[in-house]
Amino acid sequence: MDINSSARFPFDTIGFDLDGTLLDTSGDLAAAVNHALASIDRPTLTVEQVKPMIGGGARHMLAQGLAATGGCDEATLDILQRRLLDHYEANITVHTRPFPGALDALDELAAMGVTIGIMTNKLEALAARILAELGLADRFACLIGGDTMGIGKPSPVPIQALVDRCGGGRAAFVGDSIYDVQAARAAGLPVVACAFGFLMQPVGELGADAIIDGYGELIPTLPRLGGAT
Repeated sequence: MDINSSARFPFDTIGFDLDGTLLDTSGDLAAAVNHALASIDRPTLTVEQVKPMIGGGARHMLAQGLAATGGCDEATLDILQRRLLDHYEANITVHTRPFPGALDALDELAAMGVTIGIMTNKLEALAARILAELGLADRFACLIGGDTMGIGKPSPVPIQALVDRCGGGRAAFVGDSIYDVQAARAAGLPVVACAFGFLMQPVGELGADAIIDGYGELIPTLPRLGGAT
């Protein structure tokens, strides 16, 4: 979209999920899950097995990994969660990279004067570290993690906080999970689902307002959601 058409762009703020939406973090998350599993002699999982487990936060992801390899009690889960987080923090951007075209889309939104924020169920400190290590932190007006508000998606509370911290106005959200869609809908925002993300179910079952197969489709899709002409 030509930046001269910014007056017709219908959104002031676009919020993004992080894992599976802006960044492909699957390699590093799978390595952290497998580190925790190996510490109790469980079989390791492939990256493709771990991808559908991502999106609900580290504990949720680990609990699913443990369920897939024999189950676990809460006390052991507490211990293994710490092992997972320690390993992940020490190896947080070994494989993690933006999805193709993501940065170009962010540049185009910024050129149109759109404010951009992140709401992720990842712990805020870990998300901030990833963005800093990848040199992306300055692109976002706010970062809200799963622990920032004391509640994560699918609650609408952190999505509403993102919009407020980005200055308000008309907003939309971009994500890849049912948590993203439920939270955005509960907050009254239209939502775009990424077909290339870490899907827990077929993307068409998420109930998003639109689906994109790649970031080249995002900028043309958003005005249609906003009713722009």
